Amino acid sequence: MKGKALSGMLVALLTLMLAACTVVDLDADGKPIMPKDPNAKPGYSDQTPQQIAESSWASRVQQPAEKQALSWADMETKSHTVKAGGSESVFVRAAGTVTAFDNSNDRERSLTMTINGKPVKVSIGPVLRGNAIRDAAGFRFEEFTNQVQYAQLTKALNRHAVKQLPAVDASWVGKPAQALLAVSIGAGTVEDVVAVQLQQGNPK
Repeated sequence: MKGKALSGMLVALLTLMLAACTVVDLDADGKPIMPKDPNAKPGYSDQTPQQIAESSWASRVQQPAEKQALSWADMETKSHTVKAGGSESVFVRAAGTVTAFDNSNDRERSLTMTINGKPVKVSIGPVLRGNAIRDAAGFRFEEFTNQVQYAQLTKALNRHAVKQLPAVDASWVGKPAQALLAVSIGAGTVEDVVAVQLQQGNPK
């Protein structure tokens, strides 16, 4: 009887152990596919920089830029709070008259707009330089796999920004325009200004 009782207990124990096990699927290399931790912070390790730019554009660039953009005057005031040698990027909403269209380098075209009485060079691509959009949008290095992916995101966001812009040519010169900009500022200086949105006409 003792043997039968012991066997019964072993069977029951094995049944409980098997019931507690979770069957895990394997990937093509035979490695277990682990389910995502529902409490894990969102990350971008499994996406390309271009996928990140496209999937996060509305939530992390366009909407924050439209809601949080500073005026040009407020941006200039903010630049005086930047420490010497430091830099910061912000979104800015501005309106002015287009005074020049520079197409001498067809890869790095620009408009010059008179904003608050000052000429401002606005980069419109197709190649945009600098990290203004990435940094103004608040992307942080800790969200990414490594420095390379983080740096490549800058280019991906800049390329995606250019796709949102209208066709711009010399016919814009002399006309009013509105712009949503990503601006890199230093200590009392404006460094890079890139277009996120552009349209002709005065603000309504």
